Amino acid sequence: MISSNSPTHPDDVVLDFEEVDAVGVHRAVEAARVAQRSWWELGALGRVNALNRAAEAVAARADEITKLGIREVGKPRTEMEGETARGVAILRYYAQAVLDPDGTSLPSPAVGGLVIARRRPYGVVGIITPWNFPVAIPLWKAAPALAYGNTVVCKPAPAATAVALLVEEIIAPFLPANAFTVVTGDQVTGEALISEVDCVSFTGSRGVGSAVVRAATARGIPVQAEMGGQNPSIVLPDADVESAASVIAGAAMGFSGQKCTATSRVIVVGDPSRFTEALREAIASLPVGDPSLRETVIGPVVSEAAVSAVIDAVADAKGAGGRILYGGDRIDLAGYFVEPVLLDGVGPGARVAQEEIFGPFAVLLGARDDDEAVEMANGVRFGLVSAIFTNDLTRALDLTSRLETGLVRVNAPTSGVDFHAPFGGIKDSSYGSREQGKAAQEFYTWIQTLTVLAAS
Repeated sequence: MISSNSPTHPDDVVLDFEEVDAVGVHRAVEAARVAQRSWWELGALGRVNALNRAAEAVAARADEITKLGIREVGKPRTEMEGETARGVAILRYYAQAVLDPDGTSLPSPAVGGLVIARRRPYGVVGIITPWNFPVAIPLWKAAPALAYGNTVVCKPAPAATAVALLVEEIIAPFLPANAFTVVTGDQVTGEALISEVDCVSFTGSRGVGSAVVRAATARGIPVQAEMGGQNPSIVLPDADVESAASVIAGAAMGFSGQKCTATSRVIVVGDPSRFTEALREAIASLPVGDPSLRETVIGPVVSEAAVSAVIDAVADAKGAGGRILYGGDRIDLAGYFVEPVLLDGVGPGARVAQEEIFGPFAVLLGARDDDEAVEMANGVRFGLVSAIFTNDLTRALDLTSRLETGLVRVNAPTSGVDFHAPFGGIKDSSYGSREQGKAAQEFYTWIQTLTVLAAS
């Protein structure tokens, strides 16, 4: 038996559930394979209608989803409300994407003939999703997979299983039976899913993601994996100090820094003293506490292990000569609460400036000029997202062309993501094609080239 406990009140058991074994996963995938035929035969307009109705159902139960997300993963109310609304928008977006062109017409070798390259669904898509975005990530994977004619079997992270089951309860009635199914469990369930499906989309840690990629590529099936980041925000001398500090504080510490897109490193070009104090004050002003309260920005981290990761990183940084500018201690509350941490005094090669801590933790680094800032920003094995803060458009454009990240944001938080735009990184952050936006069609479909000539 596996338990999902609230990080705010660890003695609150949100859900106890069994791990689905290989036999159970096989049955779920086979049922989804049968459902895929009827889902495809429903036709484009049928899929449009089904996804729109699913969106309306999620919107109607948004408050219920939000409350469960706050309880199960500790996401602050304002963020969880926004995430649920985003889930609705994702479903609506892909309901319309069903009607996008699904191929191209090419010149025929014969007069009157046709050559068409058209996209077809793979069949059954397996999605393995994390706990930190319990609504948005399952839907930004499932919605396009469904839109383009696939069916979906979802294996959520154990710590977000209750939310995943609620999402299934809400949207499944608008689809053919078994077209969207949740299988509960951990490693055993995930490995079994990869061995059965036709296509895999994963979001989670680098270690697990690498194993997912190896298993899927060994079978020769398409796989995409989003695996984290060590994201820099570069502050140029002409930046609006107060505005940049406020944005970066939220990007680094919001939801206790538990986002693959959170700012982990702040690289200040030139004299860092004024910006350092502004950032410290901005972090200190962020409300910490009960995530059910609307004013809370920083709630608990997800587990006792996550608390230890932050505390251990502080100790490691101090051992490397780091200076704690703010935070660094556990908070005396019932749940898994830890102070947001801002530090300086370590070099760009320090562990805390190289590895993803996945908590409310940011390192300040100083750079002499733009070139050194770019070198520092690119000097990690991750390449998900970076941000630049400046009023100089020419400098901003120069830096965007030199940064080795899949997303670059100017005067915007690293943590922002637009569901209608391609999402993904390079290096150890991502594997495979991009998620979201129109790019999703490329991953969830294959190309069939059709040639038709007159019988005579």
